[in-house]
Amino acid sequence: MTVVLDRPQAPPRLNRVRRRWAWGLGALAVLGWSLAGAGAFAGDVVNPAGAGQFGRFASAALSPALDGEFLRVLADSVLVTVAYAALGAALAVLLGAVGAVAVARTTWGRRRLGWTLSRGALAVPRGLHEAVWGLLLVNLLGLDPWVGVLAIGVPYGAVTAKVFADLLDEVPRGGYEALLAGGAGRVPAALYGLLPPASGGLLSYSFYRLECAVRSAVVLGLIGAGGLGYQLLLSFSSLRWEQVWSCVYALALLCLLADVGGRAVRRRVAAPRSSGDRLRRDPMLSTAVLGTLAAIVWAWWYLAISPATLVADRTGEQLRYVLSAAWPPDVDGPLLSAVAVAAVDTLQMSVIAIAVATAGAVLLAGVAAHPPRDAPVLRRVTGSAVRLALLLLRAVPPPVWALVLLFVLLPGVLPGALALGVYTLGVLGRLAAEATEELDPRPRAALTAMGARPVGGWLYGVLPAATGPVLAFALYRWEVAIRDTVLVGLLGAGGLGALLASRVSAFDWGAVTTVLVAVIALTAAVDLVSARARAALR
Repeated sequence: MTVVLDRPQAPPRLNRVRRRWAWGLGALAVLGWSLAGAGAFAGDVVNPAGAGQFGRFASAALSPALDGEFLRVLADSVLVTVAYAALGAALAVLLGAVGAVAVARTTWGRRRLGWTLSRGALAVPRGLHEAVWGLLLVNLLGLDPWVGVLAIGVPYGAVTAKVFADLLDEVPRGGYEALLAGGAGRVPAALYGLLPPASGGLLSYSFYRLECAVRSAVVLGLIGAGGLGYQLLLSFSSLRWEQVWSCVYALALLCLLADVGGRAVRRRVAAPRSSGDRLRRDPMLSTAVLGTLAAIVWAWWYLAISPATLVADRTGEQLRYVLSAAWPPDVDGPLLSAVAVAAVDTLQMSVIAIAVATAGAVLLAGVAAHPPRDAPVLRRVTGSAVRLALLLLRAVPPPVWALVLLFVLLPGVLPGALALGVYTLGVLGRLAAEATEELDPRPRAALTAMGARPVGGWLYGVLPAATGPVLAFALYRWEVAIRDTVLVGLLGAGGLGALLASRVSAFDWGAVTTVLVAVIALTAAVDLVSARARAALR
């Protein structure tokens, strides 16, 4: 008789540890490969001749341009940026509200094929950066204000539809099922049975989209849509560093106002309210909503938006021409080889960027977090300075950081990657600081009570607990960074963005389709890997 003995299985915790080690070692290997591909180990990446120009740029930070004529130009640029952000965010919320009902799991019920196809349809607009949409729309509409509005509204609308649909699927379904039982269709039942209880989350996310739209409006200015981004690029191109810093400070102030206002609204929405308070309107939220609606009406007037542009004969003819020329995609061997090389450059750029941002966020998270009320004055001042620096980092678009880094680095993938890393550090540093603030303070307090120094309390009482959330945020930002690499590439940093810009300039629409398919496929692959890595961290 043969006796078969079962092999002992490793405990689940040990399996999780092994998976994490495997992901960690794999990440280090990919980072080393990316640095080697970007030429970081080649020894000829520094440009010593640019040190003097960089010094002049840095010293101008203390003397920004404040003459009346330039400040008037700057004020007009701010208004254009705000107008694009308001209309773009409004269009995104409108498209998101309509699309959410169409892609929510509740709407489709057990018809999984329809739900899967509807969700998959959102991958195309979500996978392309708003700057790519702007570049394509310019060829259809010319230099019309609709370009900036649609370039923000279409991709943001796809993202908003996905988030809104998730919010709708998570609310209690009692009212929805009652309407279905009463004979209502799935769409009307979703509109009246799911939207009202989800209104708080929908409102909160809508204001978050408005914050993001401000930054996107600045980015679109870099490709000719006007506003602060365009003025910043003009000043940079003419080497007027005082004007550049005035634009940077205006950007930082605008982003700060958007961040503070959006966070205030989201905190107000999330604040617990008694049953009696729920029946009364919140004056602050009502003012915020009415003010936003007024801003949308003003932006429509200020930009002189005309719906006739979208249905003009020229627009239809140009659209038909581009669609006919873009299909079928170009599959010539030399183009596919160039796409493959550019895709590798894009991936390496995103890996280096997220590694730089993650390392910086880990180092700065503790300092950037808001200290307790009884903290020393020096700690408070240092924290405020770090938070202000992070704000400046994320206020300036990545292409501008790339231009700055080209003072001291030779052209190539590395300056674009580091520029994107600097920008992402501004975003990820803020998220890491907020995650640190939400941690349980008792472990660090216990270590301090036992005589540990502040550094020791941070290393052993905060860092282990903060590692998981920070890495999760970093993986989320990697998904965004792979899209932002296309933006940096559009302005000459290499990768798929540079290849796309060259093909659009040559009106080679078949090749444009091929490059866009590669961008969407690479974005989807990064999203999948990021999701698997986050699952391994849980």
